[in-house]
Amino acid sequence: MKITLRFFSSLREQLGLSIQAYETVSINVDQLRTELMLLNPNYAQALGSGKAIRVAVNQEVCEDNALLSEGCEVAFFPPVTGG
Repeated sequence: MKITLRFFSSLREQLGLSIQAYETVSINVDQLRTELMLLNPNYAQALGSGKAIRVAVNQEVCEDNALLSEGCEVAFFPPVTGG
């Protein structure tokens, strides 16, 4: 299925892109993250296990088991801290 990937903050800097059209076979966020990490070393380093990464599907923050659908937007971003 065709989806749109968006990367924010330090992830955008690390990967060198902020938006990408992507064709996936994954059905949920966890599978997508694994698929991307296997794609190339840059994704593996940016999205690797143990990294504190938040994900939103269609602008709604979600868990790793959130389902993907044709045309959805999946955004990856580091957790936000504030004071």
